[in-house]
Amino acid sequence: MTRRTLRVALDQGAGRSGDTASSLTRLAGRARAAADAGADLLIGPEMSMTGYALGSDVARLAEPADGPLFEAVARVAADTGVAIVYGFPERADGRVYNAVRLVDGQGADRALYRKNHLFGDLDRDMYAPGDTAVVQTDLGGVRVGFLVCYDVEFPEAVRAHALAGTELLVVPTALMQPNVLVPTLLVPARAMENQLHLAYVNRCDVEGDLDYMGLSTLVGPDGAELLRAGPDEALLVGDVDPAAAADVLAEHSYLEDRRPDLYGSLAV
Repeated sequence: MTRRTLRVALDQGAGRSGDTASSLTRLAGRARAAADAGADLLIGPEMSMTGYALGSDVARLAEPADGPLFEAVARVAADTGVAIVYGFPERADGRVYNAVRLVDGQGADRALYRKNHLFGDLDRDMYAPGDTAVVQTDLGGVRVGFLVCYDVEFPEAVRAHALAGTELLVVPTALMQPNVLVPTLLVPARAMENQLHLAYVNRCDVEGDLDYMGLSTLVGPDGAELLRAGPDEALLVGDVDPAAAADVLAEHSYLEDRRPDLYGSLAV
């Protein structure tokens, strides 16, 4: 497939918690704005369509991956021609998962990922953990992979994507104050040490007693911030250029210079 730049829009914001109708209305407006900016892909925060801190309400809002919410988001994607990454509680096999899904600009399902690393009782009281380390798809000639929030804080999770050839790692997030070092220090380091693009898209509102900090970012394979939001609602648009990663890898490759014979056992 012909390689080209993928233009991505980071949607730092969310609809009213527990109200999917408001989230869909907001998504339609954001997708239209992203399309007007020439974006190929719109990325929302963790659980963007329902809210994150749902408590017992998760049972009401959870639905199958191909349920009404998917159909509604697919219509927005097809109407605007913009691929969309959205988060929702997925009901499957008698469990509920913290899931993200990608639909392409024609409204077709392209990928589904379930959060693997659950954050404390807040996650564990609502969700079952996923069991697939790497989920990828091709979008516009760029190999896109997925993690959710806490997942990115584990170096093994991001390294698995790098070894599998992920070029853009998409990380919808609901990170609260005061964990500012995660988006400002850890996330750029993850991109640099794995020499891939990383889109970290966080909430910026208040949900119950949770105060989300924003600070969404798109980081290049050299660790440089290509986009950085502040604490308020924003739509940021930037380009993912696979050639930039190729240039970084040509200069030096952490992946090629690894010594798994020395430390491979540390991963178990």
